[in-house]
Amino acid sequence: MRGELATVVGEREARSGARPPARPAEAVLPFRRRGIPFRLARLAPSGRSLLTGLALLAAAAGAYGLARGTAAFAVRELQVVGAPPHVSAQVRTALASAQGRPLVGLDLAELEAAVAAVPTVASVSFDRAFPHTLTAAIVPERPVAVLRQGKDSWLAAASGRVIAPLDRGARAGLPRIWLTRKAELRLGEPVPGAVRQAVRAVAPLVRSPLPASVAAIRSTEAELTLVLRSGFELRLGDDSDRALKLELARRLLPSLLVAGGYLDVSVPERPVASPTFNSQVKVELTTSTSP
Repeated sequence: MRGELATVVGEREARSGARPPARPAEAVLPFRRRGIPFRLARLAPSGRSLLTGLALLAAAAGAYGLARGTAAFAVRELQVVGAPPHVSAQVRTALASAQGRPLVGLDLAELEAAVAAVPTVASVSFDRAFPHTLTAAIVPERPVAVLRQGKDSWLAAASGRVIAPLDRGARAGLPRIWLTRKAELRLGEPVPGAVRQAVRAVAPLVRSPLPASVAAIRSTEAELTLVLRSGFELRLGDDSDRALKLELARRLLPSLLVAGGYLDVSVPERPVASPTFNSQVKVELTTSTSP
């Protein structure tokens, strides 16, 4: 009976054109190659590419090792730029150990320390010019004053370093700073105590001088006085507002020098001028050839 009923229902559905319901669509999964999504697999380098890259890296490392360990790029020429002849000669002496060493393997920090120890050098930078040249660019120290201690004379730089011994009377155009016997001076090292303040004070005058030359400097912890060649005194006071005081002196001195005396700018807001003075500073006028 059930079989006949199923047959009848099937015949009716066939005559009415009805279709059985469609099966749900199957999910499409992305193709994977050994656990890697297909799109990422296309971006991954092939084995041949990896081998080629490793070979190039090994070749570069070998070339570097060859250049570092052989004389193929040895230093044969030292170029010193930016320094006067006597400083260049000192730098070449300091860099003598670089001659013949591979240019690639040079320890530039070691060479920089060797050149920085030269008293007349403020700073240095290096450049390797292959195949055989090492270039040293020098910023030399700038002399600004002569230090006098008894019969001895020393050249002081803007940085405050003692950069060279001098014959008496040398560098006559630079101001003199007189030191006591107790002051300790060492070549290549900073000047001591209040002397450093005096050196810093006259350093700007090398490039922006006063209307008259400075012959000597008197310096204490609290007072700094510049003595001009005419004997006129410029009193700067303490170390504060130094640039302002010097600029004020540049403007006022031309109208005061003919009268002698002193100009006190220790308080820039209230400069004081006087026609009298009493200077005990010795002034050297002897000239000689500078080193």
